[in-house]
Amino acid sequence: QLQLVESGGGSVQPGGSLRLSCAASGFNFHTYSMNRVRQAPAKGLEWGSNMSIGGGIKNYADSVKGRFTIGRDNDKKILYLQMDELKPEDTAIYFCVKSFIGSDMGKGCVNRNGNRNPNYSWGQGTQVTVSS
Repeated sequence: QLQLVESGGGSVQPGGSLRLSCAASGFNFHTYSMNRVRQAPAKGLEWGSNMSIGGGIKNYADSVKGRFTIGRDNDKKILYLQMDELKPEDTAIYFCVKSFIGSDMGKGCVNRNGNRNPNYSWGQGTQVTVSS
């Protein structure tokens, strides 16, 4: 059974850092690109970043570029998100998302209306709160 179990969320002051982890099981992790998506309070889903199968290609949304770093350990089957220089507007639930097709590096996990694409597999999410 496919599982994406997330951890590492919490509360932090502006300018602080957090590291999120997503432990994968039930599928061949090393054959799928992976995504990070977030949902701020009362807002739709926002695609944040993705990473290729081998880790050589990383894409970021403008809102997180230069502050967040996506990473993966294929041996441990873990997807990471290092978040630095956090801002209050980063407050959201953060999701780990497995791509529908292994090599897919698009943003198709979030539909045009800001909802989940059901063809992708989602973790349960972890809350990140940035506040002074």
